[in-house]
Amino acid sequence: MQQTREERMATEGIGKLMLSMAIPSVIAQVINILYSIVDRIYIGHIEGVGMEALTGVGVTFPIITLISAFSAFVGAGGAPLAAIWLGKGDRKRAERILGNGVSMLIFFSAVLMIFFYAFSRPLLYMFGASDATISYATDYISIYLVGTIFVELALGLNTFIISQGQSRTAMMAVLIGAAANIILDPIFIFVFHMGVKGAARATVISQALSALWTVGFLMGKRSSLTIKREAMKPDLQVIGSVMGLGISPFIMRATESLISIVLNHGLQKYGGDVYVGSLTIMQSVMQMYSAPLGGFTQGVQPVISYNFGAGNFERVKKLYRCMITVSFLFAAGATLLVMIFPGVFAGMFTNDPGLIALVEKVMPIFMCGMLIFGLQQGIQPTFMALGQAKISLFIATFRKVILLVPLALILPLKFGVMGIYYAEPISDITSATVAAILFLKNIKKIVSRETLENIV
Repeated sequence: MQQTREERMATEGIGKLMLSMAIPSVIAQVINILYSIVDRIYIGHIEGVGMEALTGVGVTFPIITLISAFSAFVGAGGAPLAAIWLGKGDRKRAERILGNGVSMLIFFSAVLMIFFYAFSRPLLYMFGASDATISYATDYISIYLVGTIFVELALGLNTFIISQGQSRTAMMAVLIGAAANIILDPIFIFVFHMGVKGAARATVISQALSALWTVGFLMGKRSSLTIKREAMKPDLQVIGSVMGLGISPFIMRATESLISIVLNHGLQKYGGDVYVGSLTIMQSVMQMYSAPLGGFTQGVQPVISYNFGAGNFERVKKLYRCMITVSFLFAAGATLLVMIFPGVFAGMFTNDPGLIALVEKVMPIFMCGMLIFGLQQGIQPTFMALGQAKISLFIATFRKVILLVPLALILPLKFGVMGIYYAEPISDITSATVAAILFLKNIKKIVSRETLENIV
């Protein structure tokens, strides 16, 4: 039965296959993002302190993002490689990649939890917290860090389930946790009057349930890739391959943390708490439609990898063309909707009229670059699926490190607080254009027998 699922990726009609793989992954990503979105919605509506509490939780975003970045190091780096080796017919190699991935996630969890417990308070001030919001930030993150191991395992290993062609099972892992979070959040926050501490406790419990489901499946008979103790023994070649491919998605997520730090600090400096709160809302709205898009590409990515490993290049070309087209159209449509109705989306997170008015003013500016950014959101996972770490890494760093961070520091000197909002669309448009040029220039050479033989 498991072998049949894998063979589907090489034989089933592309439209039907993409839907069957992508829909569960889209649902999983949407559900997964509800962890943070639901927290922020409930927190933003706490009577009397909603705006301060929402802003306080918002400045923890860099820490949470960095923790998830390490899970992407393993999941997004290891799963495509596992899928390629499955396509080549070497299941033992694929399981060694999975086993070493588990060991890496456990190690990352211990280091991250210790580090952030030691330095969270000064870091939160650096990330944009004020005396009015620091207590909410520390209350939330001190509890969230307890669940670091659960976050790493749940996020980092879920992609290995998808790489087997089992998107529905991967979706269930996320669904279990998110459903628990949606139920527990209002109970802990409002019924037990725990405030932001309750939101954090609900998240930890929910992530633990997801992690248990994911690990349990990968140790069971239904999985064609299983966690084996002998495969967890560190293999430097395997770790090097995973890190080589995983460095790009790691930097993509880790630099989200850097961006949040720079943007929050600048907004606090040039504007104040209400401006930091506006970024929390806009990042949340952006997650609402980037999550299903990320789920779509995550679902299609292992199909591309498997067929690339099997040498079915014509099928690979059809798959990535379809993925890039869908990504562009979806991102453009969703962005247009947000730009037309910014106040509606702001009202989901706060009742504060001043904060809503600010978001109505700045969201169309902040988001407009996303009208074409769907190109990059389709191209980036294509490079990842084909094992192209260097190009993917450049695209990841170009937008955020080379463009966005310097612009967010320089533009406010001329335009004040609005310069921070201008930095985002300039970076999005420029990087999407560069990604498209690199793709057109390199894709023919990449999808070849010579490139495939060099995958290790």
